[in-house]
Amino acid sequence: MVADGPANLLRAGSLAPVRAQTSVRRRLLGKPAIVVHRLALALVRRLPAPRPRPTRNPAPVRIVLANAHAMGGTIRTTLALAGHLAQSREVEVIALKRGGRRRPFFKFPAGVTVTTLDDRGRAARGRVERVLTALPSVLTHPEDYGYRSSSLWTDVQLLRRLRATEGEVVIATRPAWALLADAATPPGAVTVAQEHMNLRAHRPALAADVRRRYADLEALVVLTEGDRADYGELGGVRVERIPNPLPPVGGGTSALDAPLVVAAGRLTTQKGFDLLIDAFAIVAAGRPDWRLLIYGSGPERDRLQAQIDELGLGERIELMGRSRQLGAAMAEASLFALSSRFEGFGMVLVEAMSKGLPVVSFDCPHGPGDIVSDGEDGLLVPREDVGALAAALLELIDDPVRRRRFGEAALRKSRTYAIEAIGPRWDALLGELAQTVPEHRIARLRRP
Repeated sequence: MVADGPANLLRAGSLAPVRAQTSVRRRLLGKPAIVVHRLALALVRRLPAPRPRPTRNPAPVRIVLANAHAMGGTIRTTLALAGHLAQSREVEVIALKRGGRRRPFFKFPAGVTVTTLDDRGRAARGRVERVLTALPSVLTHPEDYGYRSSSLWTDVQLLRRLRATEGEVVIATRPAWALLADAATPPGAVTVAQEHMNLRAHRPALAADVRRRYADLEALVVLTEGDRADYGELGGVRVERIPNPLPPVGGGTSALDAPLVVAAGRLTTQKGFDLLIDAFAIVAAGRPDWRLLIYGSGPERDRLQAQIDELGLGERIELMGRSRQLGAAMAEASLFALSSRFEGFGMVLVEAMSKGLPVVSFDCPHGPGDIVSDGEDGLLVPREDVGALAAALLELIDDPVRRRRFGEAALRKSRTYAIEAIGPRWDALLGELAQTVPEHRIARLRRP
């Protein structure tokens, strides 16, 4: 139903999202689909409670994810968290789809079971599965960007799995699946939403349901202080800030002596590479030996290449595509630039800092301000201010001593995001939630 990309433009000086052009299909069918979805979840809430099951200590964890085989920051950090939790308990990652990829982009951690609900790579698929796979989801919120991963087949499979989680922990990595877990899990389950985007980035109907239903969850885990403040205004749900863990990043640390700036991310409007290209055009005019490499793929590639060509910077700025060796590529550079219009967190900043790279970033909502200490391990400039971004890059290009001092501080900062530091915070949270006041769980049986 939702064919549009994320609402990923933010007006300068405002947190109000600028919506992408809405497709005709969504204008015609969006509201009825939301009504059907809400009715479907209401029916799920009225299903008889499953039989109680023996509890296990520590409780098994089920993590719901869109696709465990693809490339992406949420996938990478989810697998890192799953690997840590699997050292002390049973962990299963439940992925809605696999897509066309035969092998996972990231290696699955030891001890973690990965289950794909819609595995279209399998040769043997029954008629019922094929039919239900072709039908749209009713249990995934139509305004969640995870809707495209869902179908009536994944609805049936995921509902079955969630209703069998008595005495277990469910971690939902998207709001749509947190809302479904809220409706479907038995009263003895612990349900945790993990938010990878900021509240204002969600479409209106989804944000309304988040505000209405998240109080029923045991906890909401957010990545930044800004998110904690925003979601804390909802009331009724425990909000914890636990940053994403830094996954292992290959390659060494940078010598900081190459005339090279690197950037990385999906080539979408959200990531603001158009702004970075304009900023680097200013840099290139006065520093002819410096180059910019942008790693990543996405729908904006052709437009960005046309922008580079129009500026006559084809030999100074290159779109490098995706890389399995991003850590090594970062270690070849001397600066990292982040030009996002908004972020859910900005793990790529931490990855760059783990290579000893100073960073220059827009101070966009939310994430960079939590990660970068301005003037210590990087520079933050006002969001979407191309001139300020160029000036900050030039400032560190022209001061190798300061650049090296920033790089050393960045490397130290990155260690605070290691799984050895972040994992115990999850352990502590899940341990506390296991002792959740029984009245809270009983109340979930009485919700309308």
